Amino acid sequence: MVHRDIHRPTWAEIDLDALAQNLHSIRDFIGEGINVMGVVKANAYGHGAVECSKRLEAEGVDWLGVATIEEAVELREAGVITPILSFGSFWPGQEHLLFEHDVTPTIFDLERARLLDTKARELDVVKTIHIKIDTGMGRVGVSFRDVAEWGEELRKFENLHVEGLMTHFAAADDLTDEFTNTQMLRFAEAVSIFHEKGFRPSILDMANSPGAVGHSDSRGTMVRIGGILYGLGDDVLPKGIGRPKLEPVMSVHSRIAFLKNVSAGESIGYGKTFTTERESMIATVPIGYHDGFRRALSNQGSAIVNGGMVPVVGRVSMDWITIDVTGQPNVGVGDEVVLIGSQDDVRISAEDLAGLIDTISYEVTCGIDKRVRRLYVSN
Repeated sequence: MVHRDIHRPTWAEIDLDALAQNLHSIRDFIGEGINVMGVVKANAYGHGAVECSKRLEAEGVDWLGVATIEEAVELREAGVITPILSFGSFWPGQEHLLFEHDVTPTIFDLERARLLDTKARELDVVKTIHIKIDTGMGRVGVSFRDVAEWGEELRKFENLHVEGLMTHFAAADDLTDEFTNTQMLRFAEAVSIFHEKGFRPSILDMANSPGAVGHSDSRGTMVRIGGILYGLGDDVLPKGIGRPKLEPVMSVHSRIAFLKNVSAGESIGYGKTFTTERESMIATVPIGYHDGFRRALSNQGSAIVNGGMVPVVGRVSMDWITIDVTGQPNVGVGDEVVLIGSQDDVRISAEDLAGLIDTISYEVTCGIDKRVRRLYVSN
């Protein structure tokens, strides 16, 4: 009996072996004695948080980082036991989830600290927390100017244990900008003040991916590794320096659904933004902007078919793109189309797409919608 794949033929392939290789390559690069946090927020940058977290856990990652309590709960309910830090703290009313699912919150305001301390006293436990210091990113965090006063208030909460201090760099990817050094100095001062207040955090956590690669003196006792864990980084890491060997983890594929011969002078797609200049073979492919293939790639994106690069022509629509396969040999309905990834010696990276639409590779992979099936591969 022949078994057919009855799914829409558009999928993202997630190479878990590449993910593992990247983790070990990063560990080797940053050196011994430094904990590595694998950042799996935003569904692991679009790659699939549960599956990626399980593989990272199996490979010995020290921590996992998420943006929300909901993301942490998803991992715990899937059986992940590695320590989890919630970068976005928690919302009032979610305190119980931190205890029920053993999640460490990032704290940056006294009201959340008070709520958490109250809940910890009710349960007769001490809750571990990490404190975020805003040294210049300007989003969330205790202002470096307010650390002394803030730390004095924090001492009142006897059921909280400060395990870690962290900050976040604003421009670590630009080695010509001295602001990262300024942030490190501000963080060092904050650490000293916390020591004066009687706190002894064992985790000092400054470096994101570009910080860990480009600023060896920022690595502290733990680094937070996000995009480069997934093989992304050409557009976010500092230029002209050594870096760990990385392999892309995600590739995106589809298949030709329809082929048609089009005479010269005919328009293709919404708005008639492309007109054929010759007799052409146009292929229609079931992927569109709802799937994460951005509308901005209209008339400038590319795809790979039968080992050759072909252009996206006409507007990208919600569910379809059209590509010009004129001149490509032996093209037929059902042929594979690579949107991100490689075929033979031809490659399209997430960074390539990002460069065309003035964004970064992180947004490209995060934007691949859940309608695109994830297929996880591993040897």
